[in-house]
Amino acid sequence: MKILVINSGSSSIKYQLFDTRKPYPLCRGIVERIGTRKSLLTHQKLDKRPLVNNVYAPDHYQAIRHIYDIITNPNLGAIRSLSQIAGIGHRVVHGAEIFTQPTIITNEVFNVIKKFSELAPLHNPPAVLGIDACRKFSKEIPQIAVFDTAFHQTMPQKAYTYGIPYRFYKKYSLRRYGFHGTSHMYVAVKAAKRLKKPLESLKVITCHLGNGCSITAVKHGKSIDTSMGFTPLEGVMMGTRCGDIDAAAVLYLMEKEHLSIKEADDLLNKKSGLLGLSGVSNDMRDVNKKALSGDKRAALAIEVFIYRIIKYIGAYIAAMDGVDAIVLTAGIGENFTPLHQKLKNALKNTLKKFSARILVIPTNEELMIARQAAHVLKNAPFLKAK
Repeated sequence: MKILVINSGSSSIKYQLFDTRKPYPLCRGIVERIGTRKSLLTHQKLDKRPLVNNVYAPDHYQAIRHIYDIITNPNLGAIRSLSQIAGIGHRVVHGAEIFTQPTIITNEVFNVIKKFSELAPLHNPPAVLGIDACRKFSKEIPQIAVFDTAFHQTMPQKAYTYGIPYRFYKKYSLRRYGFHGTSHMYVAVKAAKRLKKPLESLKVITCHLGNGCSITAVKHGKSIDTSMGFTPLEGVMMGTRCGDIDAAAVLYLMEKEHLSIKEADDLLNKKSGLLGLSGVSNDMRDVNKKALSGDKRAALAIEVFIYRIIKYIGAYIAAMDGVDAIVLTAGIGENFTPLHQKLKNALKNTLKKFSARILVIPTNEELMIARQAAHVLKNAPFLKAK
């Protein structure tokens, strides 16, 4: 089954075309700088060198047209026509409490995803544009939404409830949701295969550590707790996000620095984390290089980053009453070897006690989206009726 995976950002659209019988894409690419005069299309067919072209992409609709054209190009594409695509899987960040599974996008579903833009104002609106464009130019192809929040909908109420008046949860659905769910699910499944045991019998802690970071306790195949909350700001420190912080400290800063709500939001989400502490960069490679040269702020940023990860891992071992594997994934998780060594040293006795392993597993959210979309299509009653 051929599935096109679309990941729409505010100024870019990433795409990958899969034959779900294989673990690699037939082709992949990205349209960048959407809305500017210098839009770029980078496209790569399996085993070929990437091609970069200037394109006219004033909006997401034109960007999708470019993607459709390139994947069906006789020389550069991987299919003859769009009719060969069984479905299009869209990454959607926020599904709130409504969507607990990947879902066929009907008009009703589309409108609900639009409504949830207020919960994820940076992520859901561009996803809506990508979905709308695909539906406009390929009405006959089923569209499937795969939600970052869905995997975490198995969290018990005690894990997702904030200690604020309950009426705010009832009124605004204000609770912890968690994100990166597709990545956490993918590496948990891969960890079980690596350990040669059923996922349903394991206690796994998955650490998605990139520019955005989240840690999840996966007990017997289900997320029972995760570090991100109502938004992706909560949890461990990240590239530009502060992670956990006393709410009163935010109010104090707003008063002292005369910050508006938007300015405070910008400070916590875009100017904090590794960038804010180190004063160097949000990229761990740059921060580490500076730390190795003797920069104390850069060294402190790395210490804080690793310490908070260790704290969450310890908390989740307690929450699950044990652990079989700790999985590191995404850019920092896969490649930052000082983190690997510090975790081994800090958790040496714990790992020995539970006979647990630290595993480094590259994530592949797009492949998981393609497989989940294919599963939905195979089990959709109205498609079976055809």
